[in-house]
Amino acid sequence: MTLTRREILSAGGGLAAALSLSSVPVWGGEMVEIKMQGRDDGSQVWFDPIGILIKPGQTVRWTNLNPGNSHTTTAYNPANFGRPLRMPKTAKSWDSDYLLPKESFLITFTEQGVYD
Repeated sequence: MTLTRREILSAGGGLAAALSLSSVPVWGGEMVEIKMQGRDDGSQVWFDPIGILIKPGQTVRWTNLNPGNSHTTTAYNPANFGRPLRMPKTAKSWDSDYLLPKESFLITFTEQGVYD
């Protein structure tokens, strides 16, 4: 079953699927790969996928595929620069610091829910 971003976000958890531009399902225990990309001049950066549903024990790896710029992966959590909460309330916040081109950052999550 393929869900839209809106359906996944409104579900609030309980489903184990990754939200990606192609809506490919991902099940607990499988690694989720997130591509960090952007324009060479740094004027625009993006992630693919942009939001995911996670099950406990699932690992996410962010990899900077932008050859000319560094990127960070930082949780949408008030603990990080006062950002709004866009992840489960009980989940641990993270901040990768700068990742140079081709560098990766991994986290294994313990809390189920939507991480944006």
